[in-house]
Amino acid sequence: MGHTGRRKTGPTERQRTGHIDPDARLLPVLVHAAFFLLLGSSFVRFLTRDQGGARTGWVLALYAVFCLLYVLGQFLAPAPRPGSAPTTRHLAWLGSVSAVWSVLLALAPSATWCAMPLLFAGLYALPPRFAVPLAAVLTALVVASEIRVADGTLNPNMVVAPPALAAVATAVLVQLQRQAARQRVLIDDLVRTRRDLAATERRAGVLAERQRLAAEIHDTVAQGLSSQQMLLQAAERVWRTDPDAAHGHVLKAAEITSRALAEARRFVHDLAPADLVEHSLSAALGALAERESGPGLTVEFRLDGDPGPLPERTAAALLRIAQGALANVREHAAATRAALTLTCLDDQISLDVADNGRGFDASSPPASAPGRARGHGLPAMRIRAQQSGGTLSVESTPGEGTVVTVAVPVAPVAPVAPVDPGVRDSREELVP
Repeated sequence: MGHTGRRKTGPTERQRTGHIDPDARLLPVLVHAAFFLLLGSSFVRFLTRDQGGARTGWVLALYAVFCLLYVLGQFLAPAPRPGSAPTTRHLAWLGSVSAVWSVLLALAPSATWCAMPLLFAGLYALPPRFAVPLAAVLTALVVASEIRVADGTLNPNMVVAPPALAAVATAVLVQLQRQAARQRVLIDDLVRTRRDLAATERRAGVLAERQRLAAEIHDTVAQGLSSQQMLLQAAERVWRTDPDAAHGHVLKAAEITSRALAEARRFVHDLAPADLVEHSLSAALGALAERESGPGLTVEFRLDGDPGPLPERTAAALLRIAQGALANVREHAAATRAALTLTCLDDQISLDVADNGRGFDASSPPASAPGRARGHGLPAMRIRAQQSGGTLSVESTPGEGTVVTVAVPVAPVAPVAPVDPGVRDSREELVP
């Protein structure tokens, strides 16, 4: 079962945890630059064209207060993050700087265009329900100032241009705010979906591992215990009439117990079949066939081709499938002969487990013995084949035996040895 490493935090999550998107800093910088540029321009214009009279000192003081208040507001009352409600301190700052500008505009019409940075600052930081009325008030003050200082015939542009520009700026920034809000919702959904998907994958991994462990236990501990039970029951039946046979059954059960104990220890250690620790798959299958052979059942192993080096998972899956199939033969088939045939091709390896037992109707699962909860063997074998990227099929007819075939793809290997024409399919040789 894989594990999920520590996932790197993406740009969206960095923004959510307090880091500012570098692109989001551009607009405030441009707004501040435009403010100081227009403030300086209006101040120079006032000094060159509009100064004079007793109000000059007041205007200069208001320019200084206006500039200082604007600068202090960036540190003491910063604008809220997009999508966040404005703080009371920021609203108070925006109202104060707008009020100072309004008084300055009444005394020095040159400060008219300083309204644009204020307009953008309000639209950028405030929600539409606050920003639109603020834009309307600032625009009305600009129009009133233009009309007040107009000489001669009123220029229609003085009345039309400010509202038009303000309307365009308001529409653009409001639309951007709404798009940003929708994007935040989509990003939140995406982050939540990714989190749910990761949790689902973890759950699926846990379930898959549990299923795999269930198959491992079924193919090792459960099969060993089942074999021991059958041998001990057979020993009990002939204990008085044939002590030698009973003694042989007990010895066989003890041998199976030793092997089951080794399998269990190896299973706990790394879940790998003990037969594959020091042997190849073909050697492990040959040893399995020899162990399963005994009174009443002869198991043969045939190798067609050279399996070469196989992935450990693939070899383990084929060995476990062979163990499970032979366990079914021993417990259900009442067979006298069985054969394991390992066929190796360039891109595929297949295993046939054939027997000459009673067979069953392959279109429906075989009936379980009375009092036994069976039925895990074939599904477990099929799951093992699927986990290795292969397929498993079962061919059986009542009275004619059963053939279990699993085919698993493998990486290309060196050319295999020529197939001996005398080697026949195991199904042809299993005649009762």
